[in-house]
Amino acid sequence: MDVDIKAYIRTIHDHPHPGIEFRDITTLLNDPVGFREAVDAMVKVHDADTIDHVAGIEARGFILGGAMAHQLFAGFVPIRKKGKLPGETIEEDYALEYGTDTVELHIDAVEPGDKVLLVDDLLATGGTAIAAIRLLERAGAEVVACSFVVDLPDLGGRAKLEALGKEVLTLCHFDGE
Repeated sequence: MDVDIKAYIRTIHDHPHPGIEFRDITTLLNDPVGFREAVDAMVKVHDADTIDHVAGIEARGFILGGAMAHQLFAGFVPIRKKGKLPGETIEEDYALEYGTDTVELHIDAVEPGDKVLLVDDLLATGGTAIAAIRLLERAGAEVVACSFVVDLPDLGGRAKLEALGKEVLTLCHFDGE
């Protein structure tokens, strides 16, 4: 079954700020065919890989990452916004295309040498993904690839992740911001 993933993604104009074209994947997640096709496509390229953990970035990365971890028979690691994880954490600040934030990881979420696949819904400037990579690497893990449903190539995130030596996999892209 080949599905046009892009057809399932709606654009919400001026969200969360004027001038932002928000690419909303909740419409993809809501459709059983689209959701299954997206997860299957994101997992397919990793079938032969040894992935110890899938790390999902809050919040839509949890949905995709949990489904992917299940199919890859891997553990799931949440990367959350500051103050949301109950145990001892490490944190990393980052810049968004429209502000700043902090993400955290449980200090014992991964072991040194664990191979981790980083997952989120969308790659824009790369700030959140870079912060997540830094957290995972500080904890001793190896981020073997980064997987996203949507790439916004004009915002430069892919180039930043590739400059860090990370393989970047996406299902579709939208030009412009």
